[in-house]
Amino acid sequence: MSLLIRYLFFSGIIATTWACEPAITDENVKEVLTEYAEKNKENTILIKTRVGNIKCKLYDATPLHRANFIRLVKNGYYDDKAEIYRVVHRFMIQGGDLGKLAQKKEKTMIPAEFHPNYFHKRGALAMARPNENNPNKKSSPTEFFIVQGTRYDSAELVGLAQKKGLTLSPEKYKTYMEIGGDINLDQEYTVFGEVIEGIEIVDKIAVSPTVNGERPVNVIPLTIEITQ
Repeated sequence: MSLLIRYLFFSGIIATTWACEPAITDENVKEVLTEYAEKNKENTILIKTRVGNIKCKLYDATPLHRANFIRLVKNGYYDDKAEIYRVVHRFMIQGGDLGKLAQKKEKTMIPAEFHPNYFHKRGALAMARPNENNPNKKSSPTEFFIVQGTRYDSAELVGLAQKKGLTLSPEKYKTYMEIGGDINLDQEYTVFGEVIEGIEIVDKIAVSPTVNGERPVNVIPLTIEITQ
C-alpha cells in the first residue's frame, strides 16, 4: 500500500446532519446536494492558518463537491479542532478533522466528479477518499488536500500519462511542465477547486517539520470562511 493510500484514506465517513436541513444519505446525496448547489451559489473560500491564509475558488462544474464544501463551512464543521494534519514536501498538504469522523456512525461519501479540464496541477484543491471497497472513487465529504507538486520533464510526463492511460491536452502538458503538480493523482481524486491567492502559504506549510513521517510537529489549526 502506498503512502498516499496509507495516509490519505480513513475508515469513518460522516453524513452531515444539521437542524432544518435534510440528512445526507447514500440514497439522497445527489438530490440533496444538487438542490443545495442551486440555492447556495458561493464559490470562494478562505482557509485561515497561523502560517497564513489560502484563498480558493470552487468550480461550478463540480456542483456536488462545491455544495458539500460550502455546506460544511456554513455549518461550522471546520470551526473546531480542524487542522492541517499531513504535509509532504513537493506533494501536498491535507486538512480536515479525522477526530470528528471517528465519532460518527454514518458513512455517506460524495460521488466522484472527474472533469477533463480539472487536474492535479500545483494549487489544485481536491477531496481525499478511501481506497478499499470504493470502486467508484467516491470522495470523503470532509477531508481535503491542496497539491504542491513538482515540475516534470517531457519524457517523464509523457511516460506517466501513457502508463495511466491519460490524455495530455496542450494545456495540461504545459501546466505540468511549467507550473507543476502531480499527474499520478489524475482520475483518482476529484479536483473541485484551486488556489487563487496564497500558494506561497502552501509552500511554507509543506516544509513544516514532521513527526512519524508526515504529521506536523507543531499543530497547524485551520478555520474556513466563505468570501464570495
